[in-house]
Amino acid sequence: MKFTEEHEWLRADGDVFVVGITEYAAEQLGDVVFVELPEEGSDVKKDDEIVVIESVKVASDIKAPLDGTIVAVNEKLADAPALVNEDPLGEGWFFKMRIDDASAVEALMDEAAYKAMIS
Repeated sequence: MKFTEEHEWLRADGDVFVVGITEYAAEQLGDVVFVELPEEGSDVKKDDEIVVIESVKVASDIKAPLDGTIVAVNEKLADAPALVNEDPLGEGWFFKMRIDDASAVEALMDEAAYKAMIS
């Protein structure tokens, strides 16, 4: 897995990357009550705001970690947004994307660097 400074994680799944938020981010948000996902097939640029999360504490945006195309979204979150809190590194993923330049993923943080950043 790779991590961004915005508390997102990316995990390779074949030729696409699954994207979600970290346990730390889910804890900071509090109980998630609504998630608005991007449209499948949409092209995104790094730092585009593409997911809206509403929790009991705050509304927040998730930004695209890299340039690419959204190839799938987690439809389960429409009916069960709490999955983001319950299983942020698993069933609580947001979208899958095909990265324009897969080598750009290597520039992101590994788990040790991410843990150092949040501690």
